[in-house]
Amino acid sequence: MKETIFDIEGQGPGTRHSLKCVEFGRHADTPLVYIQGGLHADEAPGIIVAHALCETLAELEAADAIFGCVRVVPVANPVGLSQFSLGQQEGRFDLYDGRNFNRHYPDFGPKLSARLSNRLGTDASANTAVIRAELMALVEEWHVVTPSDNVRKCLMKLAIDADYVLDLHCDGEAEVHLYTQPHFARIFSSLATRLHARAVLLAEISGLNPFDEALVRPWLDLARALPDENIPLGCASTTVELRGRSDVDRRRARSDAEAIVEFLRDLGVVKGSAAQAPAKLCEPTPLAGSEAVISPSAGVVSYALDLGHHVRAGDVIAEIIDPLSGTVTAVKAQTSGVFYARADSRIAERGKRLGKIAGNDVFRNGPLLSP
Repeated sequence: MKETIFDIEGQGPGTRHSLKCVEFGRHADTPLVYIQGGLHADEAPGIIVAHALCETLAELEAADAIFGCVRVVPVANPVGLSQFSLGQQEGRFDLYDGRNFNRHYPDFGPKLSARLSNRLGTDASANTAVIRAELMALVEEWHVVTPSDNVRKCLMKLAIDADYVLDLHCDGEAEVHLYTQPHFARIFSSLATRLHARAVLLAEISGLNPFDEALVRPWLDLARALPDENIPLGCASTTVELRGRSDVDRRRARSDAEAIVEFLRDLGVVKGSAAQAPAKLCEPTPLAGSEAVISPSAGVVSYALDLGHHVRAGDVIAEIIDPLSGTVTAVKAQTSGVFYARADSRIAERGKRLGKIAGNDVFRNGPLLSP
């Protein structure tokens, strides 16, 4: 086990942050798997699962049971973790500039294509090494100023050469669900099944360049820009939403960590035969077919359905009660699918996102994620 601490200068004089990365296995060997928790620092499930995963990986490493390298960052956002306002943590947005910590990563695709024109050959393995070296150079050249961008750069340096990336998050209240690109639906099918996911949402470009997508997009752009070259997709990434914010306990964390380890066995990263996977609970659906259920008015929210429920267009998802006038407004689904996430607050402002439904029919375009 190798621990590395990265020092990050804070926003004000005399302030600093630190970021810890723990590596298991052999750094020089492949494949490399990168896993992080808490990029949205107010989402504790990913943090505690990453911690539990480190405990298990330490045991596996002691038994010489890890092929390649597994790199874990248990707390990926020390800046967000330090932000408190009136007793409440704000770990999703940077209070300095308002930016979402899981958006605004650099798009290296255009520069990468320009730099590698006429430099690649027919050997996919050799091309992968050249591409990764150039991506690392681009990360190193990225000029950053703010602490949050410094964190972004540090995380990119740790993940840019990974074969597989798992970014652990959670929603307000939710069933387990995954976001990934269509190319990787098969690769992460085992992970989704082992975590009992109720939705797997696919999009090649979801908008605003979140962390997992920023690692994959350069490979996709390069393959399109240089169609005659043998360019593999060198990084498969996914965002894993581990239920809701309050779904935090050590028993559940150990179970989720073990599911991830079994997925690593499926990949051949951890030695031994993987346990039999449970029954699959869902098939992938397009992120562009996921409906964000919006509150048309302000009031108190009363949900009519439990999470995991299969709804039909027209079903009532929630009711908004105006406690002053007594008016009750029914909020109905506009699409059919699985009701997989909902807000953890029961006070609704006009326009509030009340929930999400994973549908099969594409009806959205443009940015597919919330800002």
